Amino acid sequence: MSDGLPPVTEWPDYNDNPRGANPLTQDINAPYNKGDLAWILVATCLCWQITPAIGFLYAGMHRRKSALTMVFQSLFCACAVGIQYWLYGYSLYQAHTSNPILGDLSKGVLYNVLAQPSLANADIPDILYATFGVTFVTATAMILAGAMLERGRLFPSMLFILCWTTFVYYFLAYWEWNPNGWLAQLGVLDFAGSGPVHIASGFGALAWSLMLGRRRDPYNESHHARLPHFRGHNPFLVGIGTIFIWFGWLAFNGASTANLSIRSIYTVMNTNLAACGGGVAWSLLELMHTKKFSIVGFCSGIISGLVGITPAAGFVPVYTSCLIGWLTSMGSFYVNYYKYMIGVDEGLDIFAIHGMGGVFGDILTGFFASGFVNALDGVNTENPGGWWDHNWKQMGYQLAAAVTCASWSFFISCLLLFVINKIPGCHIRATEEDELMGLDQKYFSDYDTEAYGMGQYGSGMTTSRGQPVASAGSASEEAATNTAETPKRD
Repeated sequence: MSDGLPPVTEWPDYNDNPRGANPLTQDINAPYNKGDLAWILVATCLCWQITPAIGFLYAGMHRRKSALTMVFQSLFCACAVGIQYWLYGYSLYQAHTSNPILGDLSKGVLYNVLAQPSLANADIPDILYATFGVTFVTATAMILAGAMLERGRLFPSMLFILCWTTFVYYFLAYWEWNPNGWLAQLGVLDFAGSGPVHIASGFGALAWSLMLGRRRDPYNESHHARLPHFRGHNPFLVGIGTIFIWFGWLAFNGASTANLSIRSIYTVMNTNLAACGGGVAWSLLELMHTKKFSIVGFCSGIISGLVGITPAAGFVPVYTSCLIGWLTSMGSFYVNYYKYMIGVDEGLDIFAIHGMGGVFGDILTGFFASGFVNALDGVNTENPGGWWDHNWKQMGYQLAAAVTCASWSFFISCLLLFVINKIPGCHIRATEEDELMGLDQKYFSDYDTEAYGMGQYGSGMTTSRGQPVASAGSASEEAATNTAETPKRD
């Protein structure tokens, strides 16, 4: 019987051996703690389901005629964006380069990504951090995808998402998370992705909504006088999606320590308390303004709290986290409440909750960050904290990061959408007929007229030009949609 391989006692320089060691001659597991490996791997599995959970959340907020499109988009992001990450995405933001802007392709297709300590934390290997990181980009892409809301064509939207992750997400991720990125060098604090994830997707969604234009409302059925606004068809899906997002977010933030430590526990507690504060704050404001509660509002507040704590979870004392969630939720609520002033039809509140919520989170991180929290992982002891520790210049760094991420995402998104729209066959806006009948009927063979209804409008409708819109099914199916047993549309 073999006595086993000799353990790795010292990692060679990355340039000498990018893989760390030959697994046939040395035990590459020996330097790593099994608890660290297990925690990050399990957290990766929990984080993965955030992407389809966002799909369910968005599907519930859509009218029924386009809800399946969001479930499809979530699976597309999980698959196609995941393949893109494997091909070159991970390499672009975690390559061992020295420039401040972007990595190279040395880790493309995860070539030579194995046992070397990761750039995020030497406690875990590169391959484990790569496995964890894919869940971030797929979730970010899905947050953005909601901006196509009922009027964006499916194939151009998929092309845009892949271009956006390349030219927006990976640039910002390198700037903030690679040790050589210029924002990381500046001293910006972003624990789990306010800039690359929330600010980027929120301002990207604003750009996409702007470029698409407003949804059509030929029968004036909007619930808002100044913007198209239609109630989502299924608040139960909204609630279920939020539950799974909250559940996954505990791992999303908690495992961003890249090891298992007291800081991981602290981060999970911060995350949960911020979600609690955010949900209660939004609901109270909604009650004050409308005299009623709503499931969608409560869920929006919970997610706002999660967004606000994302950059702060591993940096702020636990007794400030509920306040961070509360303040972020209040800010996002009023951005959403007054969004009609900018006149952009962004009906899923991605800009208010993720875009501006991320900005509020960055600012609150600069205010409440304290150096002792960072040191709880037993590795990082050089964080000067924020205003809480009298480090007054930190707020400037946080504002610089927020403005940079917002501006880059918005303008690059507009540029990409403009170019894609000029490609023959890739115009980004659905035809009037397809929009009014619903994207699900246009794209999916499993769309069932009898089960899902005819969309916002009945059969026999006409476009604004007076042209009839074809029905998806037979005359008997049309009649079935108008029976009393069919759920009433908003």
